[in-house]
Amino acid sequence: MSDLEVALIIFLVIGVIASNIAVLKYSAKYKMPQFGKDQHKPSDNKQHATSKQNSDDNDTDE
Repeated sequence: MSDLEVALIIFLVIGVIASNIAVLKYSAKYKMPQFGKDQHKPSDNKQHATSKQNSDDNDTDE
């Protein structure tokens, strides 16, 4: 292999590694869904129920 081919292969490998690191840094910002777990948290349901009761209470005061 010539020196040009070796340099090109090294350059491509470094480019692939750098792009993979960039993708990992970018995707680390997002929260991935946990499969096999309940999607709704019980605390969220309580908060929605409480806010609905509060809005119902406000309606009866008028």
